[in-house]
This record gives sequence, structure tokens and C-alpha cells, in this order.
Amino acid sequence: MRVQIRRDVLRSILAWAGERHPNEIVLLLRGQVDKEVARVDEFLFPPHASGGRSFAQFPAHMLPIDFSVIGTIHSHPAGSPMPSPTDLNKFYGKVMMILAYPYREDCVRAYDRQGEPLKIDLIA
Repeated sequence: MRVQIRRDVLRSILAWAGERHPNEIVLLLRGQVDKEVARVDEFLFPPHASGGRSFAQFPAHMLPIDFSVIGTIHSHPAGSPMPSPTDLNKFYGKVMMILAYPYREDCVRAYDRQGEPLKIDLIA
């Protein structure tokens, strides 16, 4: 699988991560999955989300039923773009994206449920 994300959406998320640094952020990714492509068109703030220097979380049971939510994106202020065991255990949806400090386009990674890297394509 590969991830396509709109450049303006990614830039907005990167800016939000920069504003919240050194705390982590977590957002929901909205789009669609078609065969082997997960397309991200926008993001949502999950209800009751919280974050600190080493965590970002939201109560999944508080989410409304929304089949357009295809995954999550969260930041790693310490700079590693690799998913932690906790990240994989709290996986939600089809794709997880991680923004590593210093929050540039080249510091973004995507993973599947098993923690395998996915290719990211920036689209207009």
C-alpha cells in the first residue's frame, strides 16, 4: 500500500506540530482507501485528545462512526520517525503517519498495521 496526501494538508499538520512542540499531537486522517492506495484529503481533531512531551492520545470510544477516517498522524518531538510498540498497539484505521522533529516534509513516514513502511506521495 502507498499513501497519497495533499501537500497543503501535510503543511497544515506540520505547522500544527511545530506550534505544539515539544508536546506530541495526534490527528485523524480522513480520505479513502482504494485497492493499494490510501488517499488523505483532510484531517480532523479527535474529541478529547491530549498530548504531552512523550504521548498523544484520544479515547477511541468517543469517536463518532465515520468510515472516511482512514488512520492517524502524530508527532515525535524527539526526532525519531519510527513507530514505538505503543504506537503499533494503539493503531487506528489503515495507516499511521509519524511526523518527526523538525517537522519538515522529509521528516514524515507512514506505516501499516504491522509497522511496515509505506511510500508517501505528495499530491496537489
